[in-house]
Amino acid sequence: MKHTQLLLIAFLGILMISNKSIACSVLYYVDSITGKIYVVNSEDYWLDVDAYIQIEPKSKKEYARLWYGWNNFAQGGINDKGLFFDVAVTPEQEKVKGYQNPKNNLGDKILAYCSTLEEALAYIEKEKIALNKSHMMFGDKTGKAVVVEWVNGERKLHWIKDNKLIMTNYLLSDPNAGNYPCYRYNSIEERISEMEKSGEEINLLKVGNTFGQAGQPPRESEEGRVGGTVYTSFIDITDNKFFLSYKLSNENVIKLDLNIEFDKTKRQKIKLKE
Repeated sequence: MKHTQLLLIAFLGILMISNKSIACSVLYYVDSITGKIYVVNSEDYWLDVDAYIQIEPKSKKEYARLWYGWNNFAQGGINDKGLFFDVAVTPEQEKVKGYQNPKNNLGDKILAYCSTLEEALAYIEKEKIALNKSHMMFGDKTGKAVVVEWVNGERKLHWIKDNKLIMTNYLLSDPNAGNYPCYRYNSIEERISEMEKSGEEINLLKVGNTFGQAGQPPRESEEGRVGGTVYTSFIDITDNKFFLSYKLSNENVIKLDLNIEFDKTKRQKIKLKE
């Protein structure tokens, strides 16, 4: 419990607040010394959504998987093969001819049928998916990770470099389209550099703390709706450990051993509550 509380300390002292409630910050990080892989995601949206964690058991044709989101739509998740994905909103682009936005729970389908990053990319191509209002990150247990975008009618791939891949809400292929520069991206990058230069052992706690300025405390919009960080997830892909903090709280923390959860035979839905 002490470890879990420490993991979230950085989120309680956020100094900068974005004017936008719809935001997301995602980091895929590989420790160059141990080879361990860590993922952190901060999901910012309206705080009145009924967010939850869905865990689907494996079957003859589908992998066991965990995803988080709302309205029967996976915003991000991981499966028992170590394939991870997440999505972030970006400036709108023209739709790609012959392609479409997903009409179903795309993230769940990818986690159910794909075991690697390459399979995930092939799946969305086979299904003729091209997102025109967001980009996607895929990463797997081999240390490979990529952000896929659709800009100016073409698919663009941005691969992991120097053991890290960061995704926020601007297009890596076309920063001038909007949401750039991004203080969240810059802050995460700077804190990673400080972490690596410290010479201290790197773990999920240290990687999670690089998101110290990536979350958003509650803030009311002009329409009276309150937005902010709905949840923050922390995943140790190497050791299959999962943590999720609801609304930046030390009290609303879910901790799961994915080895145990993925061996269960029944579907689970964990509602996020205060």
